Amino acid sequence: MARKIALVGIGKIAVDQHIPALAADPDWELAATVSRHASVDGVQGFTDIDTLLATRPDIDTVSLAIPPQPRFDYAHKALSAGRHVMLEKPPGQTLAECHALERLAQAQGVTLFATWHSRYADGVAGAKAWLADRRITRVAITWKEDVRRWHPGQDWVWAPGGLGVFDPGINALSILTEILPFDVHLAAATLDVPANRQTPIAADLTFAAPAMPDAANGANGADVTAVFDWRQEGPQTWDIDVDTDAGPLRLSSGGARLRIGGDLVVDGSDHEYPNLYARMTDLLARGACDVDLAPMVHVCDALALGHRRSVDAFEF
Repeated sequence: MARKIALVGIGKIAVDQHIPALAADPDWELAATVSRHASVDGVQGFTDIDTLLATRPDIDTVSLAIPPQPRFDYAHKALSAGRHVMLEKPPGQTLAECHALERLAQAQGVTLFATWHSRYADGVAGAKAWLADRRITRVAITWKEDVRRWHPGQDWVWAPGGLGVFDPGINALSILTEILPFDVHLAAATLDVPANRQTPIAADLTFAAPAMPDAANGANGADVTAVFDWRQEGPQTWDIDVDTDAGPLRLSSGGARLRIGGDLVVDGSDHEYPNLYARMTDLLARGACDVDLAPMVHVCDALALGHRRSVDAFEF
């Protein structure tokens, strides 16, 4: 029997990704939605989460596809009511919020899944496996897209807690922290902030790896950088290039396509959100949580360390 789930937030990401993924998965039934302005045909709709939680005890799982600013309050209410929770990325505005939700989930004995959809792109697992025993000398992330295309008119991305260009950039960081066989930490950052906004429109990041005696995988001295930009028109760029002692590796199309050397190893498509819901099914079966905050640590470090440059004002 399909498990009943409520989807909170019926915006672009819900319509484009969550709803189709749930509709195609026999393990899930979209039984209710919560939104102030939108609904899904044939599905019971609520305008607030309190009413949902009070009137639908048969729904034991809640997926939150709302902006990060209000997400903590919604998640806290759902967990406190004994519901399992999926968090769209980023899992919160701050690390402290995320830690608090994780503690609450553990106290309540329910599952909390902080999702990183780009980790579930088709080429990521293969890249991780191939890099596991390679000496890595360079990693270069290029993540450039058009904010008007992906967040049309959405001012929340420019408000404190909205992350700006780190909203897509954190997807790249979620792949980086998944595929590297060693840890890195942020060493320097430059953030371009529009004169009329609170969050960056572009960022250049430089990472360092901690010294490790006799590191065989390039942890000592690997050159790791990332460039994020929300001003790219035309073709969008979501690439991660890795140089190793066995040749180059490239993840492109946001991780869906994997090349090793000159060979196309994986030519995937958009399976990220179906894979997320399959992962949630597995976590529930095992009574487990998955709250990996490594990508968000890098973003918080960039916002703390970053040298800010004022650039031209941005308007939709």
